[in-house]
Amino acid sequence: MNIFRKVDVRKLGMICIVGMASAVMAACGAKDGSENNLIVVESEQKQTVNLFSPMEKTEADVENVARSAADKTIMLAEEKLGVSVGYVTYTAEDYQDKTYDDVTLDRARNDMDDLYLLNPDTLRTLAEEGKLRDLSGLDCVKNLRDVVKAANVVDGKLVAIPQEVVAYGLFVNKDMFDKYGLALPETPEEFLECCRVFKENGIETPVGANRWWLETFVLAQAYADLYNGGNTEAEIAALNSGDSKYSDYMRPGFEFLQEMIDKEYVDADKALVSEAIEGEGEDFLSQKSPIVMAYWGAANTETAYGKTDFEMQVIGFPSRRGQMPVMPMTGFGVGINAEHGEDAMAVLDIMLSDEALQIYAETNRVISPSKNVEVECVDSLKPLNDRIQENVYVLGSNAGMDVEQWGNTCLIVRDLLGGATVDECMAEFDWLQEEALRKNR
Repeated sequence: MNIFRKVDVRKLGMICIVGMASAVMAACGAKDGSENNLIVVESEQKQTVNLFSPMEKTEADVENVARSAADKTIMLAEEKLGVSVGYVTYTAEDYQDKTYDDVTLDRARNDMDDLYLLNPDTLRTLAEEGKLRDLSGLDCVKNLRDVVKAANVVDGKLVAIPQEVVAYGLFVNKDMFDKYGLALPETPEEFLECCRVFKENGIETPVGANRWWLETFVLAQAYADLYNGGNTEAEIAALNSGDSKYSDYMRPGFEFLQEMIDKEYVDADKALVSEAIEGEGEDFLSQKSPIVMAYWGAANTETAYGKTDFEMQVIGFPSRRGQMPVMPMTGFGVGINAEHGEDAMAVLDIMLSDEALQIYAETNRVISPSKNVEVECVDSLKPLNDRIQENVYVLGSNAGMDVEQWGNTCLIVRDLLGGATVDECMAEFDWLQEEALRKNR
């Protein structure tokens, strides 16, 4: 049964990556004093493992495929282990409300659940606070892609593992590009030229945006060379030591976004208060905006962009190295003081086994964290998938960097949308780096 509980909700504005394995659309909850969407789903059997995760918003009578895929892996674990998994979920309402991340931090710090589905910034925070178990001893770890392990190791401990590798790209209306004789852009300069042509031909807002995902443009441009130039470890070491500055990497991407704002290629005011897909999705589907940014799974589900009246293609973000996928890492973690910790570890080991990940990947048609699991992607995703299969991508989150990337970049991009200058934004990165250096002295 479903039980709706009231919680004390403050109107906070922290970051939530809307692109998770089982619930990409969840970000916030309910306003002060109102009933929210914190839901407990109890099993008919005795509950022995509690899982906290977001629940994807869906339209009436549309199947939640992501939730269905996760359910199948959980049921497999329940059957093999003879345990029961109970769900606690929290869903976004609007941009003013408390985020899923805020609620996760509260619950994990108070040991309220056993398993948590974590965004990258929350994952890092809880790991640094010692609130997550080391998962490196699980049997499933030996099958993980190296990129998954590298992105989720904090202080030498593997603290989270995803059920899918979330990849972000540009969703483009290929018909509109063809109409104006435009090739799909590879570089920032080519992208801006496409926007200019669209604008001159009466497209009021060429790029549909929301308050969460514009950082993908910045990250693609900032780290295209770092992750694809053959010197990744040394460059990250220089950032962590202070020999290099994060702001130097970030500046070109922020200047690019500022130009988009100045030329009204993106509606900054609307983006600042728009939830993911809900803010820009309608204009994209109605062909008012030819470009949006979204996660891989949005191309597979009718709750997002899985059914369009035009040819859609998903490509990488513009960078000096061409179209660049951006891959932040979410993951499941186990609380250090989990009441049912051993059962939770066993459940996670089954959920992340090759057997379960094959079921998950085939249901959702996503990139698996296991190097042994491959599924055919839909045609629209093939341009993005080709780059990933070539090992060309940028990590949107990397626990090896002393300054957390995904959440901090998103928040500072929101400052830019709100009127901050590029120099003021760079000063924020410098401050974050100084704080990290101070902490590690």
